[in-house]
Amino acid sequence: MNPPTTSLPSPPSSSSSSSPQTLLALINNILSILLLSSLTIKSFTGRWQVIHSKLTSLRSSLSSLSSSPHWSENPLLQSLLPSLLSTLQRLSSLSDCCSLSSFSGGKLLMQSDIDMASASLAHSLHDLDLLLRSGVLHQSNAIVLSHPGPCSSKDELSFFIRDLFTRLQIGGIECKTKALESLLQLLSDDEKSASLVAKEGNVGYLIHLLDFNNYGQNSIREHATAAISVLASANDESRKCVFEEGGLGPLLRILETGSMVLKERASAAVEAITADPENAWAVSAYGGVAVLIEACRSGSLVTQTHAVGAIRNVANVEDIKNSLAEEGAVPVLIQVLGSGATSSAQEKAATCLAILASSGEYFRALIVQQRGLQRLMHLMQEVSNSDTLEPVLRAISSLSGLDPSARLLSSSTTFIIQLGEFVKHGNVVLQQISASLLASLSISDGNKRAIGGCMGSLVKLMESPKPVGLQESAAEALVSLLTVRSNRKELVRDEKSVMRLVQMLDPKNEAVYSKKFPVMVVAATVGGGSSHGCRKRLVAAGAHHHLQRLAEMKVAGAHKALQRLSGNRIINTILGRTWRE
Repeated sequence: MNPPTTSLPSPPSSSSSSSPQTLLALINNILSILLLSSLTIKSFTGRWQVIHSKLTSLRSSLSSLSSSPHWSENPLLQSLLPSLLSTLQRLSSLSDCCSLSSFSGGKLLMQSDIDMASASLAHSLHDLDLLLRSGVLHQSNAIVLSHPGPCSSKDELSFFIRDLFTRLQIGGIECKTKALESLLQLLSDDEKSASLVAKEGNVGYLIHLLDFNNYGQNSIREHATAAISVLASANDESRKCVFEEGGLGPLLRILETGSMVLKERASAAVEAITADPENAWAVSAYGGVAVLIEACRSGSLVTQTHAVGAIRNVANVEDIKNSLAEEGAVPVLIQVLGSGATSSAQEKAATCLAILASSGEYFRALIVQQRGLQRLMHLMQEVSNSDTLEPVLRAISSLSGLDPSARLLSSSTTFIIQLGEFVKHGNVVLQQISASLLASLSISDGNKRAIGGCMGSLVKLMESPKPVGLQESAAEALVSLLTVRSNRKELVRDEKSVMRLVQMLDPKNEAVYSKKFPVMVVAATVGGGSSHGCRKRLVAAGAHHHLQRLAEMKVAGAHKALQRLSGNRIINTILGRTWRE
């Protein structure tokens, strides 16, 4: 004889339309019966023991729910409680079948049914516990909180964020969409809110929504991607949270397979995350190098700009540097330098090429082979923005160490003249790189004469103690230009430049820490033939006296410069004129 089964109260015809109190009463009634029956079941006892444990946890959670002062007002329960009731009813039916003395049905089918019901119970239990932990049940009608205003306290903002994420995790499609829209509005209205969202919200769940197969509603994925992009770009704290919660991998997948809008937002987030050197290595771990290169090659202008920025961020990582070469990054970066890309993308591509060119002979040869030097020189003529010009000139400087590059640069009158213009009118970075190039390239006398007008600026740069190396570059560039006779004459006709040079020779002048640089320039000025007039002007300005002191101090090159400067006829003439006066 079969054991009697307990009859259950019939649920309302439409449980979703019943009041929360009615639903909770039905749930507690069935739960009490299941807690008893699950202990006496003879079939599949292991599975029912697990279910009994979950039912016990559910009883505790329901007790906490009913003791919350405003639990019945929460709209999330309108979907959660009916779903939970349906699950318990299904478990009750399965319990009746498994309570028979000998189960004669299909065991595999029953095991599958029990496992599905158990999983559904676990899901409901998780949502209920999440709702309880959020604290929203302690506020009247908390789920429809108004958007916090500029005068809202931190506690009010924190509560609003917890409420948002509760809706996001428990609610249906419509509820999730509205929660994401509210989150995006909050992040847009208050840029400081990103840190609080990272602290109070569940960023990991937000990242979970980036999964392509999670939801059929594209709007949810788009909103989640937009929110992650804002969090990654807002500040160090929220960016770190996105990375540590595993956001980089899903973002790279979106960048590979998403729509144009999704790719643009994902690329912005990836660039922001990789801006932290401690995160950059992970791009290779997720196989992201090829994804970023393809985004540079075929993405929209927005995607391309952010993708090339991410490549720039990771280019200093040695392992990734090798991957960039293997995946063909160099020709793609050179392509970005051309017309059609944004100025920001060109700047980032030039910076990346400068990093790669400075890293070794292999990359320099590869860039030159792909006609990267010509692209850089062409871009230098087109742009006027110093933010773009600086990395362009750095890349050119690194490439100039190769003989073919040096010959091309030295023979380009347009390029040499532009270097002279940078020396005269550029910022200090452009001035230093330009001076260094003028010093190292084999420039024709005609081109040296063409840029003779920048010598006064080079003399002035020799007075600048910072950045390190500027004084040396300026001095060496001057020495190169002064090999042309007309430039020597032009320099000594510039009274301000002559006075600056003489003042730099003064041992008491500590602004020029190394006296060998002005000594080099003086020696070059009075060197070569027909330098009588140059020597005369320098002696008249007082250079002879300072050089004597420097020679006594054994400053490199001072004795030789003094010999060149000293001609008895010149010295006697100057000294005799001084004595008569």
